[in-house]
Amino acid sequence: MTEKFRCLIVDDESAAHYVLTSYIERIERLELAGQCYNVLEAINFLHQNPVDLLFLDINMPELSGFDLLKTLTNPPKVIITTAYSEFALESYEYWVIDYLLKPIEFPRFLKAIDRFLITLPADSDPEAFPAAQPDPDLPFMVKVDGEQVRIHPDELLYAQSLGNYVKLITTRQTFLATITTTELEHRLPPAHFMRIHKSYIVSLDKITRSGNGFVIVGQTELPVGITYRRELAERLR
Repeated sequence: MTEKFRCLIVDDESAAHYVLTSYIERIERLELAGQCYNVLEAINFLHQNPVDLLFLDINMPELSGFDLLKTLTNPPKVIITTAYSEFALESYEYWVIDYLLKPIEFPRFLKAIDRFLITLPADSDPEAFPAAQPDPDLPFMVKVDGEQVRIHPDELLYAQSLGNYVKLITTRQTFLATITTTELEHRLPPAHFMRIHKSYIVSLDKITRSGNGFVIVGQTELPVGITYRRELAERLR
């Protein structure tokens, strides 16, 4: 029988419990061990029950998710689930596996579970599920000026990395999103999008012309890095 991994949800929001519970139930390798709505409940639960994976919110009343991690001498694997991107850097000081921004979409959840499975010892059951691929027919969410904005993959022309932000140029308007280029790549269907430069991701369907070291999207010329040119040429054939 395939080993199941016991999960604990720690979050003060009922909606978050509903979403995470429904996602966990869809993964055969996972089982829900418990649900806690604050850190004290979680501490008591963890002292009495074995847990393999912790889905942990950060911003909770009285004690934060980080306070919980500080109290545990041998914590389970941790995936952060939060609406606040500003805690990402600090979270990795606690060796968390992944950092999921609410609202959490199922394809992104699957990628986090993939990362969890990769961290398991080599003698663990290697059987898993196919790697998740974002659905090109489903929109994704990004945070813009503190609010969640829904973007459909088909309306995204290209994206440009700007330090801690990514500029998303769409058929509607331009958004400055609080997200990394790598995180954006995870949310885009790879059959339709490609990184063409360390700072650019482009919709292959929106390229109208290409040349030696550049592509044209709409009226804009974008650079193509040397390491990406061969793959791009093959994909545009």
